[in-house]
Amino acid sequence: MAENFAFVQGKYNGSTITLMGRNSVFNKVREVSVIGGSGVFRFARGYALASAQSFNASKSDDAIVEYNIYVLHY
Repeated sequence: MAENFAFVQGKYNGSTITLMGRNSVFNKVREVSVIGGSGVFRFARGYALASAQSFNASKSDDAIVEYNIYVLHY
């Protein structure tokens, strides 16, 4: 899985954080790596913990996922 989180307001407006890793959807909590970013998060490193809060398999396979992201940046 590769994912970018873009900030559009406040202190981090215009910055992004990039995640990459294996998304083992059957695990309750998944860990993926922070591999970089832009703006304030240029050269960012860290990890993210993702956990599904809800999943609708019967209709559209929509999910609500909570991300806790731990970032070191310059």
